[in-house]
Amino acid sequence: MAETIPAGSTTDGVIQVGQPTDARVSAPASYDVADFPVPHGREEDWRFTPLERLRGLHDGTAVADGGVKVEVAAPAGVTVETVGRDDARLGKAGKPVDRVAAQAYSSFEKASVVSVPKETVLTEPVRIAVHGEGGTAFGHQVIEIGAFAEAVVVIDHTGDATVAANVEYLIGDGAKLTVVSVQDWDDTAVHAGQHTALVGRDATFKSVVVTFGGDLVRLHPRVVYGAPGGEAELYGLYFTDNGQHQEHRLFIDHDTPHCRSNVAYKGALQGAEAHAVWIGDVLIRAAAEGTDTYELNRNLVLTDGARVDSVPNLEIETGEIVGAGHASATGRFEDEQLFYLMARGIPADEARRLVVRGFFAELVQQIGLPELEERLIAKIEAELEASVG
Repeated sequence: MAETIPAGSTTDGVIQVGQPTDARVSAPASYDVADFPVPHGREEDWRFTPLERLRGLHDGTAVADGGVKVEVAAPAGVTVETVGRDDARLGKAGKPVDRVAAQAYSSFEKASVVSVPKETVLTEPVRIAVHGEGGTAFGHQVIEIGAFAEAVVVIDHTGDATVAANVEYLIGDGAKLTVVSVQDWDDTAVHAGQHTALVGRDATFKSVVVTFGGDLVRLHPRVVYGAPGGEAELYGLYFTDNGQHQEHRLFIDHDTPHCRSNVAYKGALQGAEAHAVWIGDVLIRAAAEGTDTYELNRNLVLTDGARVDSVPNLEIETGEIVGAGHASATGRFEDEQLFYLMARGIPADEARRLVVRGFFAELVQQIGLPELEERLIAKIEAELEASVG
């Protein structure tokens, strides 16, 4: 029998409360932007975000006057479509949860849909190139994986634009989907996006979010389960440089029995006014017996002047679970590690690269595509070479 625990009380150090889904957001999820109040920065879900740097995406003043070029390279058998707003697959994974996502949903004209047929096992990844060409743009993408199919999808964001977009992942029963989303924007770009995965019965979803570029990046990965047996692994790495704001707000809704989730995000920061935000929300509802979940965030501060806000939240409404936990740690670059390596003849710059590379290595290896892994490691090292510290 599940025990009712008053809001704010703790069991084994974990806060357990009974609240509605996404209790920290300022309004219920909706497709209509009018259902969301204009944020002022005092709301829990906006208090870390510099609203003035969103360029009007949050208050309705942004006008779609720019362009984003989307190119899809897919193996044989994969269907790639450009569809109108009336396509039944749009919005199927879930509703927008903040005003920017709702603005994106209300404003896009055409959506890109990539479909992998049931029981198809792709031996090559689907590659989606999203390139900003200036101005402001709104977008929508759907990745649909049929029952018992297996696929890897790489979404690569480059160029310069102010972009608000939603991405949906529809994962059929018994299917396996790995998505690698790379934010390698120019330094002046702004990107706000909601990623929503609907995981089918006994299906597996792996997400790897990599954020390097952009003036401001605010991403909202979400997972919901359509049936028992679903598994979700959410990995992320970010390198926040001088003046950048990078924000990742995760939410996993365990509303279905016998599902599993694992979250691990790591970030490194360097330079004045570098700001990283990580919010990890996991809700285990009363019906979700047999849930097994864990979330982790670690941050490495390389120089003075950088700031990290890391907030893991775990809400549990039933005691009939396999396991649940979270951890968050932020620390400075350890001079002792450098000394240890330098004492063995390794130059200081090389020793610094080795420490940071080792910090990210576990997550980079989750990608499983050697050429992309090498590119990201090279990007990390290029960031270190440009260090202001």
